[in-house]
Formats: sequence, structure tokens, C-alpha cells
Amino acid sequence: MDHALLEVEGLSKRYGDNAVVRDVSFAIAPGECLGVIGPNGAGKTTTIRMCLGLIAPDAGSIRYFFGAAGGAALHMPRDALAIKAQLGVVSQFDSLDPDFSCAENLLVYGRYFGMKDAAIRARIGELLDYAALSHRAGVKPGELSGGMRRRLSLARALVNDPRLLLLDEPTTGLDPQARHLMWERLQLLLQQGKSILLTTHFMDEAERLCNRLLVLDHGSSIAEGRPRELIASHLEPDVVEVYGLGALALTEDAVHAPLRALAARIEVSGETVFFYTEHAKPLMDLLADLPHLRTLHRPANLEDLFLKLTGRQIREDG
Repeated sequence: MDHALLEVEGLSKRYGDNAVVRDVSFAIAPGECLGVIGPNGAGKTTTIRMCLGLIAPDAGSIRYFFGAAGGAALHMPRDALAIKAQLGVVSQFDSLDPDFSCAENLLVYGRYFGMKDAAIRARIGELLDYAALSHRAGVKPGELSGGMRRRLSLARALVNDPRLLLLDEPTTGLDPQARHLMWERLQLLLQQGKSILLTTHFMDEAERLCNRLLVLDHGSSIAEGRPRELIASHLEPDVVEVYGLGALALTEDAVHAPLRALAARIEVSGETVFFYTEHAKPLMDLLADLPHLRTLHRPANLEDLFLKLTGRQIREDG
């Protein structure tokens, strides 16, 4: 990739006999959001932690290009301090200081970067306004809602005006309204030219925010590309979901063989049957003769892609 801000090549990490990350490579351009998606235990957080210098890789290189185009690269972990000065981080778990107010959290965090108090204070109002927390400047994190705390964490990550943000599942645990507000704030950062490396379990979040996606499974990269291009290349365009009493019989009864013949692929999850097809109308016409069943016709989406590539079996955290 020309003028990449971050280049990762051949990244690998093992813990004993367990290969957590296997030969993963990717790059992020200025102003781009790269989403890393995959099941629990796929290696997403380990990859982020290696990019932050919190874990040393067993193999591979992590290079940051924060200077002018063509300038010398900074290598992680060798140049960790210089790299971290240009990074903003929001981890999965709340790390705000409970003893400080919102404004004080920003002030103290800025000092970690060697910033002068006057320079930090000049940014506090702007950052609190960005996080929609101007009216809570003197409030401690324990008095904030979950969505407010996540927005404060994001504002704190921006204290040093970073070039690149690393966000590890930033909206986990938030209600829909809080998630949408976080998405709005992240979109603003992208419009300002910031770059984002994002891990998420929310496929609507990935499709809404990310220019490109990297799909990990069992520590390996299994797909990479723009969301809509990945969907078009891996999936049929139409999906018909069928559920209700007797839905599962559609997959096995001989009488329903003509219906199954209209689908390119059929999957079952719980009590729902998913028919993937190039042309949904003939399938919907036959299903109209089965009024006891409920149907939903929709275009294929990123969740379908995720489930096709990584499977429908629930994974434990790992």
C-alpha cells in the first residue's frame, strides 16, 4: 500500500502449543478505518496488543510511518515511546481513573505524553464538547452512564492529537442510542483525516465505519477487502429467513424438495432456516403457500459473510 501509516507483515504469536496469531499481514492508510473481525479467540486483541507493544511477537514486523512520505519507519517494539506518542488507544475495558473528574482524567492523561498543563487545558473544553460531556466536566466517571464513560475514554485517547487510533471493541455493552452516538463521533474523526484500527463483534458497526475489513479465524487471516465487495464475492445476493413451527422440515421433507432446489445454499441456526439464492421471488412464491411459517426476505449482509467464513458454532472466549 502506498503511503501506509501502519504496516504489519507476517505477524505471529504462540503461547505454548497454541498459535494465537499466524502470519497476519495488513496495512492502514492515512484517513482509513480498518476493521478486524472474527470469533472469540480469533486473535484480534492479541494483534492489537502487539501493535501497541504490550506483547512481543514471535515473528513478523510492525512498522509505523509517522514522518513525511518516504521517511524512515518506526519499529515496534524498538521505537515504542516514539510510536505511542502518535497513538490513541481505547481498550475493551474501562481504564478511567475513578478518583478524578472528567476534566481531570484528560489533564492527567495528557501529562503521560509530556504535554504541558496549559496545552492540555486548552484542549479539554474541545474534547469534552466532542464527547458531548461539557456539562459533566466536574463529574467523576462512576457517576456517568456506560455510553458516557466510553465517550470520555475516546476523548482521553485524543488528548495527544494522535495520527492513529486503536480501538478494541469500543462499543461493547452500550445500548443502541449510545452506540450510534459513538459511531457519529468516530465518523467525525475519519472526516478529519484520522486513521482507525478497530476490532468489533458488531457487523453493522464494521459495515458502517470501516473502509476495509480483515477477517481472522483461529489466528489466521481468511479474507480481506471492502465490506460490500467481500459480501458480493462470497455470498448470494438474496437471503430468505424462514422460522416458525415446521420450518426445519423444509430442509428434509421430500415434499419440499422443489423449494430447496431454488436455493444455492441452505443453513440452519436454531429454529431458523436460511435460504441463500440468486433469485428470491420463486422461493417466496412457494413459501406463500405455507402461511403457518414466517418469512423475511433481505439482501445478504456482513453478518451472513461472517457466519459463512467462520461458522455458526458459538466459541468460548480465548
